[in-house]
Amino acid sequence: MSGKETGLEPLVDTTISVITNDGRNIVGVLRGYDQTTNLILDECHERVYSTKSGVEMLALGLYLIRGDNVAVVGELDDDLDSQIDFVAIRAPPLKPITH
Repeated sequence: MSGKETGLEPLVDTTISVITNDGRNIVGVLRGYDQTTNLILDECHERVYSTKSGVEMLALGLYLIRGDNVAVVGELDDDLDSQIDFVAIRAPPLKPITH
């Protein structure tokens, strides 16, 4: 990324993680977005965390997330992410955001 790039433009065609206002964690390749932060994700899945079993990966395919439901967007390091043992992870699901 150069110093002049801002917003989501540098993340297009890269793998991102999105945390939604209702506490969901959705991972996929950002294909597009608009001025209201509506996101188009391809090849995506939801990571469902549990305190009793490992992280469940639910395949979603092509997915649209409304901008008013986006809480956090972050770039994912594919190399580092592939080294994580999601079967061994135990964590409570995120709680929804309340305003």
